Formats: sequence, C-alpha cells, structure tokens
Amino acid sequence: MSDEQHKSTEAQRKAFDNRLSPRASTSPDIAKVLDVPVRLSLEVGGAEMSIRQLIELQQGEVVELDREAGQALDVLVNGKLIARGEVVVVENRLAVRLTDVLSPSERLQTLG
Repeated sequence: MSDEQHKSTEAQRKAFDNRLSPRASTSPDIAKVLDVPVRLSLEVGGAEMSIRQLIELQQGEVVELDREAGQALDVLVNGKLIARGEVVVVENRLAVRLTDVLSPSERLQTLG
C-alpha cells in the first residue's frame, strides 16, 4: 500500500470513528438504537478441561486460568470484546477502570 493510499485509508477510518463518537451529532438511524439495553461483563480468564474434570470439580478446588495476575481483564458487551480494564472498588462496590478501549470501527468489526 502506498503512502497516499495509507493516508486515505487512515482518513476514512478517522472520519468513520468521528461519525460514531457520542460527541458527534447523532444520525436518525443510530438514534433508534442508542437506548437499547446491552449486557456489559468482565472476563477474568478461562480454562479448558474435559467433561470428566468438570464433573469431578468440588467446593474449594482451585482452577488455574489462562491469564496472568495483574493482566487487564476483557470488557465484553453482549459477549463481544470492546475494551480491556482493571478491577477497582468504588464505595464498596466492584467497578472497572477502562485501560484500553477499541475504536468505534474496531468495535463494529467484532460484531460481524
């Protein structure tokens, strides 16, 4: 890709991101879905195991996850990655501080 093509692609991506920005004027098509509820969740990590291992799990057992301590958690909306963050406590409640947020165009790509 030439420098000029790269600049054009980057300009298009920025224009697309700006159109989807909450600070940008809202188009009538987007406005229709802005109040649709979605489920935000955090994924700490995962582990693969056999059905046998799953059935044999007992209270008090420790299941090692595929994520290192201190590594950012995945922030998911309806099961799709939109950001990464860290757990914090706000007034005795757990919360998430977003440390890396996907751009609007990247978030749309995760939906498809």
